Amino acid sequence: MWSLRCCLLLALALLIPCATAARKCDLQGLWRNELGSNMTLSALDAAGTFSGSYHTAVTATNKKIVVSALRGAQQHSGTRGQPTFGFTVQWQFTDSTTAFVGQCFIDHRGKEMLETVWLLWEEVPSHRDAWKATR
Repeated sequence: MWSLRCCLLLALALLIPCATAARKCDLQGLWRNELGSNMTLSALDAAGTFSGSYHTAVTATNKKIVVSALRGAQQHSGTRGQPTFGFTVQWQFTDSTTAFVGQCFIDHRGKEMLETVWLLWEEVPSHRDAWKATR
């Protein structure tokens, strides 16, 4: 009986990497980050673009945070199915826009994760102040 269990575990261990390797990232759905922000993304259209909403949990303003619209595009998936993407959020509660770029990854357990970097540009009163507009 022990050798049967061992063989089954070994078989499952060998099959799981194959199943996750064949799986492709799908950006559609609800995403949450470690800071409590969340976004919902629509399905990709034929051109690889998507839309959605972003609800941030982090802000530098005292204004009430509200859900903001986003628009983006995804590169066609490569052979690994872990595509790159980018999107912008026009914040509805402050005079700023943020651009995000990143890639979707699938870990060894089959969990999808988005790794991104972002650049926020806040409206400033003049061109002379542009140096302090970005975060």
